[in-house]
Amino acid sequence: MLDPFYPIVDDAAWVARIVGAGAKLIQLRAKDMDEARLRAEIARARDICAKAGSQLVVNDYWRLAIEAGCDYVHLGQGDLDEADVPAIRGAGMKLGISTHDRAELDRALSLDPDYVALGPIYPTILKQMPWAPQGLDRIGEWKRLIGARPLVAIGGLTVERARACLKAGADSAAVVTDITRNADPETRTREWIAATRAA
Repeated sequence: MLDPFYPIVDDAAWVARIVGAGAKLIQLRAKDMDEARLRAEIARARDICAKAGSQLVVNDYWRLAIEAGCDYVHLGQGDLDEADVPAIRGAGMKLGISTHDRAELDRALSLDPDYVALGPIYPTILKQMPWAPQGLDRIGEWKRLIGARPLVAIGGLTVERARACLKAGADSAAVVTDITRNADPETRTREWIAATRAA
């Protein structure tokens, strides 16, 4: 099972802040770093999470995640083209995969992931998306299709929207900007934790 609160941050300093505020599951989605810094950020984030009893998910960089002995790797559809899924499995790592339409879901399920992410549920300001917002009904549809494995809702979520996603069938709600662009990220993190665990 996944924790219902799934924050996504871009460096180990953010991991420390959000885990320090109580997060038990966190994704490191580092961008625009050279390999030496990536390796250091992943190792630091791994150590922070291990000390706190939290799970770290490394986005994209599966080779470095294997090297660092991390718990999880998360891959987008483009990342799957280059990833060695048997190597990920052979290292004992769990795998999460992003999906946006039925063809991508079928591809993901063929790899027997440990969780499936669906998005964007709502319009998102984080990046330009070629997909229209999925909406809450799609969450229920995806959950019926994937069965017992966890479903992560992502895209444009706030605390209030996260509650709706969990009620619609998601097992976990992922968040980026509602935490990282908040004036008080630690307090907002605690609000998310309270809301998602109650849901």
